[in-house]
Amino acid sequence: MAIINRIGDYAEDMKTWRRHLHMHPELSLDCHETAAFVVERLRDFGVDEIHEGIAQSGVVALIHGQGDGPVTGLRADMDALPIEETTGADWTSTIPGKMHACGHDGHTTMLLGAARYLAETRRFKGSVALIFQPAEETVGGARIMVEEGIMERFGIEEVYALHTDPFAEEGQLRTTPGPIMAAVDDFHITVRGVGGHGAYPSACKDPMPCALAIGQALQTIVSRNADPLLPLVVSLTMISGGTATNIIPETISMSGTVRSFDPDLRDMVERRITEIAEGQAASYGVAVEVDYVRNYPATVNHAAQAEFAGRIAEEVVGASKTVTDLRPEMGAEDFSYMLEARPGAFLFLGQGIGPSCHHPAFDFNDEVATIGASFFARLIETRHGV
Repeated sequence: MAIINRIGDYAEDMKTWRRHLHMHPELSLDCHETAAFVVERLRDFGVDEIHEGIAQSGVVALIHGQGDGPVTGLRADMDALPIEETTGADWTSTIPGKMHACGHDGHTTMLLGAARYLAETRRFKGSVALIFQPAEETVGGARIMVEEGIMERFGIEEVYALHTDPFAEEGQLRTTPGPIMAAVDDFHITVRGVGGHGAYPSACKDPMPCALAIGQALQTIVSRNADPLLPLVVSLTMISGGTATNIIPETISMSGTVRSFDPDLRDMVERRITEIAEGQAASYGVAVEVDYVRNYPATVNHAAQAEFAGRIAEEVVGASKTVTDLRPEMGAEDFSYMLEARPGAFLFLGQGIGPSCHHPAFDFNDEVATIGASFFARLIETRHGV
């Protein structure tokens, strides 16, 4: 394993940074204290430019190398999740109801480690744009940063990111050309009837049978409307309504998620959910409202950049721990917006098998932080070779 020796020297500092961030989680776009911590470290490292307040609390910092050359973006997300932590670690969250349950504290730390090394050595041409992004878990901070023009403003030509992976062995780097994570959409269905006494259903228009029929029919979209060779998930995950056993409710609310890779399939699912809901409502004599919300697009790696990232991964962790044909996953990632704006690649860094991301017992494995930082640094030194 070819961890950069100098980055290895930072291991204890990186552990300290990561655990500080873990203890002070922030949500969505409100990552101001996290950003302030990042900026303080970047100033200590002597980076050349620091630009704050992008997407409210995002930061872009530039390190200039030796003479003219490309500009490559390296991205880390900073936000946490609204979960009560159960790790019992000495560095457990100090904020009730908030915790870093997806490793973003580790992502930020890895990029800080790479920044310290690159600012110290500068064995590259051109510039590195360090992108510290809020709101990956909520409104798509990557989208906002792209919309606010970071690619054009800083001349970013390619962009790369790492995500910790608790389903892969420690130190393994995994990627693939093409789709690597799915598009994610949400749907919300409200069935409206006429409520009343549960003993007198004929005096009501009960929304419950219609809601149950809609829920059953939604399961046919994957099995009967979609190409069986194309990945698709339609999951009804929430149903609510009613207040007592003897009351027929006025409304039933239903919500769920859709995961896909194919844009035409995405269009079909939106159309079919609406058709099913409206058709069932008509047959049961009730009203229905459908709200279909398109969220993150599919995360699609560019072939040349994924191949390049795979070669760098082999240099850092070796061929036996590098996977370059990873099967796409049905989770979603707002780094997709950056890959729509510029060529690049997204990779997973194995931290050892353990609690999954978004679980209250999840914690980033500090032992892999120097691997991620070394990957970023090697990528820059290779692509921007002096």
